[in-house]
Amino acid sequence: MSESSTPKHRLGPQRNPEIDAAVLAATRALLIENGYAGVSIDAIAKRANVGRPTIYRRWPSKAHIVHEAVYPVLDFESAPDFELDGTVAEDVTRLIEGAVALFGDPATRAAAPGLMYESRTDDDLRKVLVTDQLERIRAALALRIQQATDSGELRAGVDADAVLDIVAGASIFALSVRDVADSQRLAASLVDVVLHGILAPDP
Repeated sequence: MSESSTPKHRLGPQRNPEIDAAVLAATRALLIENGYAGVSIDAIAKRANVGRPTIYRRWPSKAHIVHEAVYPVLDFESAPDFELDGTVAEDVTRLIEGAVALFGDPATRAAAPGLMYESRTDDDLRKVLVTDQLERIRAALALRIQQATDSGELRAGVDADAVLDIVAGASIFALSVRDVADSQRLAASLVDVVLHGILAPDP
């Protein structure tokens, strides 16, 4: 697909989904091949066979493209509430397995450390990465923990932010830094630690 053969499009409803898909696919491929530092707007444009202006009309920076390429965009307009509706064990297992699957993807493994660094200095990117989507998950987890605490399923004092930090932080560190290969074992180990802790039960 060449830019010359594609009509000009604007942001919003007239964006050409074929161009978007080509750019995001090129970004994922470059992440896997070269890592985050090896991805540039020029390289993405060349791989996707589009011009730099086409990219900049859609995304303000490399980090925004990478974010969209590796993280699912949750449609909170059609499904505004992220719900956890199983037992606590089922819900925690679901969160952990989802995090390990997401951060275990080869492109996401390469992207996560770079995006975390970028978000420390870019408030807009931080809002996209943390506030807009993660907040819904955190709120749903906090509600589920409160419900389980009230029913006696969980002990009092369990902090939703700490649980989410453990799930996401451990997954990113294990997969992007330690380069763990066995994702199923990683998920099972995290589920065990989160649900049962590390201390032996009282005799």
